[in-house]
Amino acid sequence: MSMSSATGAATAPRPMSGEEKKVIFASSTGAVFEWYDFYLAGALAANISANFFSGVNPTAGFIFTLLAFAAGFAVRPLGALFFGRLGDMIGRKYTFLATMFVMGISTFVVGLLPGYASIGILAPMAFIACRLLQGLALGGEYGGAATYVAEHAPQGRRGYYTSWIQTTATLGLFLSLLVVLGLRLSMTAEQFAAWGWRVPFLLSILLLGVSIWIRLQLNESPAFQKMKAEGSGSKAPLSEAFGNWKNARIGVLALFGGTAGQAAVWYCGQFYSLLFLTQTLKIDIATANVLVALSLLLATPFFIFFGSLSDKIGRKPIILAGCLLAAVTYFPLFGQIAKIGNPTLAAAVQNVHATVTADPATCGSLFDPVNVRTFTQPCDIARKALATASIKYDYVAGPAGAPAKVTIGGADVPINADFAKNIIPAAQAAGYPKADDPGIANIFKTGMNGQMWAMTGLLFILVFYVTMVYGPIAAMLVELYPTRIRYTGMSLPYHIGNGWFGGFLPPIGFAIVAATGDIYAGLWYPIIVALMTFVIGLFFMPETKDRDIYTYEEN
Repeated sequence: MSMSSATGAATAPRPMSGEEKKVIFASSTGAVFEWYDFYLAGALAANISANFFSGVNPTAGFIFTLLAFAAGFAVRPLGALFFGRLGDMIGRKYTFLATMFVMGISTFVVGLLPGYASIGILAPMAFIACRLLQGLALGGEYGGAATYVAEHAPQGRRGYYTSWIQTTATLGLFLSLLVVLGLRLSMTAEQFAAWGWRVPFLLSILLLGVSIWIRLQLNESPAFQKMKAEGSGSKAPLSEAFGNWKNARIGVLALFGGTAGQAAVWYCGQFYSLLFLTQTLKIDIATANVLVALSLLLATPFFIFFGSLSDKIGRKPIILAGCLLAAVTYFPLFGQIAKIGNPTLAAAVQNVHATVTADPATCGSLFDPVNVRTFTQPCDIARKALATASIKYDYVAGPAGAPAKVTIGGADVPINADFAKNIIPAAQAAGYPKADDPGIANIFKTGMNGQMWAMTGLLFILVFYVTMVYGPIAAMLVELYPTRIRYTGMSLPYHIGNGWFGGFLPPIGFAIVAATGDIYAGLWYPIIVALMTFVIGLFFMPETKDRDIYTYEEN
């Protein structure tokens, strides 16, 4: 691809018009609402499982859980293809209106669905259907909103305008955490488990109505109207975007030189960090949610800052700098979070010696993306239980055929049906913390003291990296493609990057931790992906900030 006409430096910024403000507000509001809907399933996973999967047999449960996971991440690229094609053929406005409607209705229905006790196997089937529709809709929403806003933005201001869209995923997560936490604190645990968990889903119908009403007031994007008037639209956006190597190459570069690293940094800063607090450091969920939400709130303005800065110095320098900074600082940052959040655990990881000795032939893969695999080999049982308990261990290859053995603090722990239960007191006797250790961060016992502010500051740094990589990414993706295939072209690499490279980060990270015995080893995944994007982006990705998207076409 190349520009069909020369474009100079970005024009001088002008004040945002009323119509442009309306476009940004409507697109951002709708996107916040869709991310809010999407995140609810994760925030309320335990309640959903108890209501829809409680009576399912293990085999069916495995299939349904896998489908639920797939709906969250794996099917997003399919939504990108389906709705991207529609957006390039019939228009941006009506396509992302459709994605919002599908997302909103399917979310509202989840709040009404009877549980397994009432309708049996139909309950998990109906829930999975709703989740599949949500995943497909989300796959079409982002590309539509980003393209629509960018095509309304003046030359030289696309980074600033589209950066408002970039705040929506964080704000949607923040809103979902806020609503769920507020409900938990306003009622008893029994009330929340019985019916309170449904309220956030039911509230989405109000958000849907407001969001659709706002978006109906908007006009189609100027770039799409110009393309339709000229009759230059694509009759086959999918084959043109991905069947032509010149265009497909741009998608490959956008994925590996842009969105893969962006997704790894984003999911590490906003999701893996939360899992690290709760699953590894054993900090209570409410405290972890408050700390992460506070860091998100403090960092969110930087999406706008870096989006605007990318209009001046370019998209590449900011995105690649965010990837590089994350890659070189993740280990010290997470190490410091551990020392502050659970100092006894951090010390035990360094001082308590645990080993797993087993025949290598009996030790398999521990990758379990939906957390439903049943491990039968003693080596695998031991490693998974140790990783779940955040106990660092060294693996020692034993003689062929020799039984697996676990030693912690010099004492052997038998690998039997009670191993996961027995390893806890053995670890505590060796120096690992007990559940009531006063050093473990708990905001509801201590308030926002120095420990809490220090953790918030470290989490803020992680989210600050997210704002660097995510703030300019929409503008860059939009500018890579001509108008006739823009929606389709940008959506697929974005959702493969964020749905797959980002979405699979938590299970891959845990599998690495379980396989190595190091509670920090899961960070190697986002570090390697971020470094890959840094190298590929540095040498192969074009800078796009000065492209005029009205005239930019392929040769």
